[in-house]
Amino acid sequence: MDPMNAGWTYADRIGTDASGQTALAFYAARYRHSSETVWRERMARGEITRRGLPVAPDHPLAAGDVLEWRRPPWEEPPVPVEIPILYEDDTVLAVDKPAGLPVLPDGGYLEHTLVFLLRGRAGGDAPPVPVHRLGRGTSGVLLLARSAAARRHLGAQFRRATAAGGEPVLRKDYRALTSAVAGLPDAIEIRQPIGPVPCARLGTVHAASPAGRPARSRCRVLARRDGAMLWAIELITGRPHQIRIHLASIGAPLLGDPFYGPGGLPRPGGDALPGDIGYTLRACSLRCVHPLTGRPIEIHAPIPPELQP
Repeated sequence: MDPMNAGWTYADRIGTDASGQTALAFYAARYRHSSETVWRERMARGEITRRGLPVAPDHPLAAGDVLEWRRPPWEEPPVPVEIPILYEDDTVLAVDKPAGLPVLPDGGYLEHTLVFLLRGRAGGDAPPVPVHRLGRGTSGVLLLARSAAARRHLGAQFRRATAAGGEPVLRKDYRALTSAVAGLPDAIEIRQPIGPVPCARLGTVHAASPAGRPARSRCRVLARRDGAMLWAIELITGRPHQIRIHLASIGAPLLGDPFYGPGGLPRPGGDALPGDIGYTLRACSLRCVHPLTGRPIEIHAPIPPELQP
């Protein structure tokens, strides 16, 4: 797989909240992965345009402006490229996503993503499109739709599963390794709300927050080992990074998680990002209603030895 991609154009429509800002201030605040100095250099090279014309750093923005950043080709980090198929028909595709592979383009990843690697798989009336997401460091069952109707049907199931209250339409089961914590019960339902909290590098990130949205995880301890605990988790809702945040919120962060620490908050003083990897979290099974037949289907991913009791 070629480490160099073909480059990409990012488009941003200016809203009323950014009207009057300079182009430099807008990009430095909108995309915090780069400093003002880097954005100024990009503008000097003519990478930022408005209506095809280069934009100067001090250019004042107006609501409705559309700015484009034509990012030149860049070398992407290596990723695993083998994607085992767990289930496949003309409507639905389920794969075993490897840890370390992003699902969608984000940050430094564009072509080294699951959707790009699967773009050539024929079947249905559209390319396979994920109906949910797994974090880059999470492996296991990922469901994709092969038609617009299937995407709408499956998307509705996931939305009902994420809504607060009641039981989910579909079932998602995971396993994870965390640090060992004395005194935790063998079974616990975590209801810590999850919402945006301040983050110096990104503005905000999802984490444990009293003002966040309701979230529920049913967790069972499968084994207690020297320095570690093996958990089975059933997700009742599906908030971003829910399992990592929830287990950290009870004092048991995932082993190797570089971002979320005790309390379900970002670790202080670090340079890590939510997408950084190093932890062990696997989506082991997913049960849903087939969008064409209306019958339940259950998809399982193999469970590696380290996640077995």
